[in-house]
Amino acid sequence: MADKKTPNIPPSDSEQNIVPVEIEDQMKTSYLAYAMSVIVGRALPDVRDGLKPVHRRILHAMNERGWRNDKAYVKSAKIVGEVIGNFHPHGDAAVYDTMVRMVQEFAMRVPLIDGQGNFGSVDGDHAAAYRYTEARLTKMAVELLKDIDKDTVNFQPNFDDTRKEPKVLPAAYPNLLTNGSSGIAVGMATKIPPHNLNELTDAINYLIEKPDCSPRELMKFVPAPDFPTGGIVYGKEGLVNAYTTGRGSIKIRGVADFEDVGKKRAIIVSEIPYEIKKNDLISKIAKLVTDKKIEGISDIRDESDRTGMRIVFELKRDTNEQIVLNQLYTRSNLEVSYGIIFLALVNNEPKLLNIHEMLTHYIAHRKEIVTRRTQYLLNEAERKAHILEGLKTALDFIDEVIKIIRASKAVDDAKKSLIARFKFSDVQTTAILEMRLQKLTSLEVNKIVEELKELKSTIKGLSDLLKSEKKIYGVVKSELAAVREKFGTPRKSNVSKDQFAPVTKNNEDLIHNQDEVITLSENGYIRRVPVDTFKRQHRGGKGVVSGGKKEDLLKHVHFCRSLDIILLFSNRGKVFSIKAYEIPEASKDARGKSLRGLLSLNDDEFITVVKSIKDFKDGIYLVLLTRSGIIKKMDVTTLQNAKKGGVMAVQFKNANEDWLIDVAVVSEKDEIFMGTAKGLGLRTSLAKMRAQGRAASGIIGMVIAKDDYMIALDVVSEAEEMFVIASTGQGKRVRYSEFAPKGRGGKGMTFMKVTAKTGDIVSIRTVKDSGEGIIITDNGMTVRVGMIDIPVQGRTASGVKVVVLKENDKITGVTVWKE
Repeated sequence: MADKKTPNIPPSDSEQNIVPVEIEDQMKTSYLAYAMSVIVGRALPDVRDGLKPVHRRILHAMNERGWRNDKAYVKSAKIVGEVIGNFHPHGDAAVYDTMVRMVQEFAMRVPLIDGQGNFGSVDGDHAAAYRYTEARLTKMAVELLKDIDKDTVNFQPNFDDTRKEPKVLPAAYPNLLTNGSSGIAVGMATKIPPHNLNELTDAINYLIEKPDCSPRELMKFVPAPDFPTGGIVYGKEGLVNAYTTGRGSIKIRGVADFEDVGKKRAIIVSEIPYEIKKNDLISKIAKLVTDKKIEGISDIRDESDRTGMRIVFELKRDTNEQIVLNQLYTRSNLEVSYGIIFLALVNNEPKLLNIHEMLTHYIAHRKEIVTRRTQYLLNEAERKAHILEGLKTALDFIDEVIKIIRASKAVDDAKKSLIARFKFSDVQTTAILEMRLQKLTSLEVNKIVEELKELKSTIKGLSDLLKSEKKIYGVVKSELAAVREKFGTPRKSNVSKDQFAPVTKNNEDLIHNQDEVITLSENGYIRRVPVDTFKRQHRGGKGVVSGGKKEDLLKHVHFCRSLDIILLFSNRGKVFSIKAYEIPEASKDARGKSLRGLLSLNDDEFITVVKSIKDFKDGIYLVLLTRSGIIKKMDVTTLQNAKKGGVMAVQFKNANEDWLIDVAVVSEKDEIFMGTAKGLGLRTSLAKMRAQGRAASGIIGMVIAKDDYMIALDVVSEAEEMFVIASTGQGKRVRYSEFAPKGRGGKGMTFMKVTAKTGDIVSIRTVKDSGEGIIITDNGMTVRVGMIDIPVQGRTASGVKVVVLKENDKITGVTVWKE
């Protein structure tokens, strides 16, 4: 059987068209084409008008149909249909979403579309469907499109080659920086924040005058973005990086104030960071409060209305409002980071630009717009003048012109005859033949002559403008100034005065370090009050009642600063530390908060000494003095773990008969002065005294009589004096020069004569003339006195009446403030 031969079938047409390619090359070519399509046609704005194609097409379509601010609103559905039908062959949702954003005042620094209906809110609400809303162009959008009909920009065919669309808009103001832009392309992204038009105008004017200036110089005019939702802008380094390199990061912080709402304090937020939805912010903060990640808030209310934003965070009693506010900033979106990327299309290529380059490209664009518009107007003026010159010549020889026309059999014959006789152009001849008989009146002839004269003047002005680059830049500046005059607004976002300092996350960053007073009552209630709570009186005043209940009188009063560390020493020799601002602030008559709610005190433990330091650092020491005359020098760094749980500071040899009565903050070589109730004191140096550990009991500081006891000590300063006050209110100042330094362990020498009139000495404190003191009595009276009112006397003098006491009252303590 013969083998069957395979028939010779020719390849089909589809097989003939197959071209073998490398898949790697094909993928590379196709992906690059896709990437460039996204970059140029969708995601990135043009550096000249600051618009992406979809924004430009919406504005152009509305302008072409006459849906401007001087006309009635039209349905958004009609606008969307016009755009997707003629210019943007994509989904209607994409076009409408873009249009909605151009309406929103909280999204755009300068809205480009005027909307009527529900276009969303800063709460995060979505816009209504486009069949329910209406829109038209704003006046600012018209400024972007101004002179587009004067051959100022190039046009290109639309997607089906039935219409023409502009490649760029004339843009009478720098929209890219005014409204900003954001978008994610393939392998790159842009995030340009909005800015203030007034500031940009100043920067452009400066750049035109000094084109070689640096980006840093332009930052004098444009210090930071200006967001439509306001807020506070922080961060010099990020701003400098953004404006000089094109990339940077800043902080945007909401604006908050404190108010009394009823009987409680509240944090009132009136502005939130850009692009943060208010409802999301409130719900997330509420969850943080529920999870106890933010403490001190008792209620959250949104009281915003048409007059503005108002979010109320009502605070619990005895809550430090500054700490709560800092928690809101650090743990919620009340403060956010905003990354800046100045990426835009330059000649259809993505470029990372600094502020100098962006404004330079815009100025070049406006120069081209003014030049092309001037050339267009010049051409139009020359064309019209050419026609008028023909009409004028015809009117000068009107009888002959009429005779030629009447003798002609057809229009073309008349044209040829007139051109042959008067050398008219075809355009002039057409105009003459179309001229109405009313032009033959003398008045109309004069109008033609005057119009021709004006046109020649216009032509000269336009020609001169085209020849002068300086004049063109002058027009750019004047037109930008006109836009600023009509539409410029003050800055909405505040630039922090401390914007050049880094923004940190510590509670103390937001706390004003001011003078305050810490008070502690007999029953252990502590509070923090302003210095002004205690009104200053002259020497001899009676004082005022200060504190809570009459049965719980003040025991300690201590001057400090808000950021100081407060050291509280107990009768058991333990020390506790707490920041001053962590102590609840209270009014003059408020009782305060129980100390046992702040510190881990034992049932039989109470505070005997209150002291403050700036921080736990090397070179700072404490000298502790007990009632029996024992002193102990210790490095303050050994107490840095004290916190609210406390650590042991000193061990008492006889805890039942001895306790801590005073502490002084000293340096290594200071001298101290310690005094007794009977008026004996000792001045001694600490230079040779060795610092001891926390478990040590100390050493003998001063030998005292059996009927005497130590009452206080302080650091010696030859430039200051020692203020002494006794239980009956007698007091004086004594110069330290009257006391020679002695070795420790001595009996001391008299620093005030103690009599029945003076009573025992209560306290000694080193003071300045400009300093002040707060004196407290056993009945809870407080007297604030100026040290300048208290005389300086010798060491054996009995002093003068500093405080006038009521019957059965006596001085129990004093704190001084060295101003």
